[in-house]
Amino acid sequence: MYMKVHIIAPYESMIPIIKACVPLYPDLEIGYSIGDLEKGVELAKMEEENGADAIISRGGTAKLIKRSVNIPVIDMHLSGYDMIRSLTLASELKDKTAIVGFSNITSGAQSIIDLLDLPLQVYTVRESKDVAPLILTLKNEGYKQIVGDVITINTTISYGMKGFLIQSGKESIIRAINDAREMITYLQYKSDINRMFERLLVKEVHNIVILNSDNQIVYEHLTDFDSNPLSDDQYRTMNGEVNVSKQLHTSFSQDGSSIEVDGFWHDGLYSSYGVYVLDASPVKRFDQKGVQIKAASISEPIAMDTVLINNVTALYKNHEIIQLKGNRGTGKEFLVNQIHNEQTKNGKLLIIDFEEFKEADLNKLPLEHIRTITLKNIDCLQDYEPLREFLSTCCRKNLSIFIVSNVQINEAIAGNFAINTIHMQDLSQRKSDIGNLTKFFLSYYHQTYGTTAMNIKSDALALLEEYSYPNNIDDLKQLIKQIALNEKEYVIRKETIEKIIADNNIPTDIFVSQKATLKEMEKYIIQRVLKEENYNQTKTAERLGINRATLWRKLKE
Repeated sequence: MYMKVHIIAPYESMIPIIKACVPLYPDLEIGYSIGDLEKGVELAKMEEENGADAIISRGGTAKLIKRSVNIPVIDMHLSGYDMIRSLTLASELKDKTAIVGFSNITSGAQSIIDLLDLPLQVYTVRESKDVAPLILTLKNEGYKQIVGDVITINTTISYGMKGFLIQSGKESIIRAINDAREMITYLQYKSDINRMFERLLVKEVHNIVILNSDNQIVYEHLTDFDSNPLSDDQYRTMNGEVNVSKQLHTSFSQDGSSIEVDGFWHDGLYSSYGVYVLDASPVKRFDQKGVQIKAASISEPIAMDTVLINNVTALYKNHEIIQLKGNRGTGKEFLVNQIHNEQTKNGKLLIIDFEEFKEADLNKLPLEHIRTITLKNIDCLQDYEPLREFLSTCCRKNLSIFIVSNVQINEAIAGNFAINTIHMQDLSQRKSDIGNLTKFFLSYYHQTYGTTAMNIKSDALALLEEYSYPNNIDDLKQLIKQIALNEKEYVIRKETIEKIIADNNIPTDIFVSQKATLKEMEKYIIQRVLKEENYNQTKTAERLGINRATLWRKLKE
């Protein structure tokens, strides 16, 4: 078994002893170099890149290296022989001598001094910054020689005193090399087992990503992607969630395709990890116009009648076809999203818009992992037979289907299928929704544009509730956007809304006072459509569903 060990000696006189030890290990490739502290760290990083399996060093240098490399670092501890040899030699000198060092040196030194009754004093420091002041104090007290490690000796010499380095002997170096060999052998054994399991794992799981507790990717194996398809923010969000819940299932939509993610949290002995399996296969890429796939998303606060929501939910669970009929902006697609998100854990929402999608291609759509289907602009169909075949396929697969429309479905389209129609009320009939919607939109614009307002005063809300919105939620959303962009306070004031309306910062003609009479409202609508059609009475009459004579008479009233 090939092993590569590199020894970083903190002082030059260690090299001859290392050279004497190398021939004892013909099964190891042993290299060596000289470097203390930061220099030693640089050498260790370089040797790691060159394929070293383990690093051996000593004292403070070994501690620094451990923080900087990802391979084992063996600390060459001082042996009892090292201490006895060094202290005996130091005590034979006539100069007043002190031993200065960290507790790993001084604790053993004190025992030997007491045992051998040596004329030496011991001083322990806790941090490197304490060495210099202590050496200066000892110099002033008449000490001529200091015994210690490399840091201590270098400081001592800089103050003009004698330094006596505690050196590592041959037996300490041999012990460190043996420790390194045992460590490498164990790690290679574990690595062989891990590689075996990894081969088995990646054979079954094509895409796996592992993050540590600092949200850093520590392992990545991706077969179905040229590069990692998820962003750092997406991984950070998942890692935070799975750390709390211990497991998760989520999905992301990207360019018309879907990425399923299953994750779990692993608490190891020393570290914790988030493990994520990515699946690129469930839904194929949709390249045709008019088709969109959605993963789980935040539901809009539609705040509808609980009975209505319960009825729709019951139909959804029974996989019955549901038509949501209502004017523009009444929240038809919001309701679809809410029901889908609440009732479906893993499936996707497929949206088909027949204004752009060709009905002849319905049988080409892959329905794997689809749970809900929304059909839009169904009145644009030219051929009903492909739709009926598609509906039959969906029913066999127990898929739930929503048809969103503002007109009644043609019986020819429905065929033999039972379609349950749910009428969506205009916002003017759901005044209690305006408060919840306003707060939701304020939160949305705060996140999107950094707007200040987060709430609305009661009199300001009452002002919003006083009006009817022709395009329902769409108009309210646009109004709240303008209010949020102009309000400087945290709570929207009535004065702000009145000023925006007065200054025409929003189209003021989207409002119709609910105090107006039916005739006044009718006149308002006619004037608005007439203006939109550039005062072309023929086009205006067509849009309003009346003839020109009726239009002319109403304009004269």
